Amino acid sequence: MTPPAHNTDSTQRNIIYELLAPQYFSGVITLGNDVHGDNYLTDDLLNDYYTKSFVDNINASWVALYKNKVVGFRLTFAHTQWQPDQWCTPSLWPVNPDKVCYFKCNTVDPTMQGCGIGSKLLNKSIACAKAQGAEAGLAHIWLASPGNSAFKYFSKNGGQLIKKHPNKWRYASVHEGYDCPVCEGYCECEGAEMLLQF
Repeated sequence: MTPPAHNTDSTQRNIIYELLAPQYFSGVITLGNDVHGDNYLTDDLLNDYYTKSFVDNINASWVALYKNKVVGFRLTFAHTQWQPDQWCTPSLWPVNPDKVCYFKCNTVDPTMQGCGIGSKLLNKSIACAKAQGAEAGLAHIWLASPGNSAFKYFSKNGGQLIKKHPNKWRYASVHEGYDCPVCEGYCECEGAEMLLQF
């Protein structure tokens, strides 16, 4: 993990947080693909994710900007805008599955890590998800992130491990053109199904 090449306190004061909107899509796609691998995000996917962020005109997805550049984002599906799939285990969730939003993705520019961006984005998404009517949020955490930072971060913020899922992103790598940054050939990364209650 590369530390910020700038004064952290000064940087934190100059980070601006905004609700996800179309004018930020290009920056979100670029950052997402740089961090997670080519075709992790596309125009079509992000448009779909944006639509799923809303309930009653409340948007649960956020971006972080520094010097007019997207340096972080959290994509969150409202509790009524997604359905559990084979990588979900609702029978093990301690809350009503109908009241669970989905934390699709959290990404921070590696040069900006250590500035509190990830936690700030999470807190903003949680506040919006609660206003939408959610009582918890589910995430599939990438266990191959450098230093397993994603798992540590989500655990630190209250996330509880529900179940580990081998080959979580293999379908995307085989059928959707996703190019995992750590696997040669098709993705074999393990995902951790985690739930955070509000």
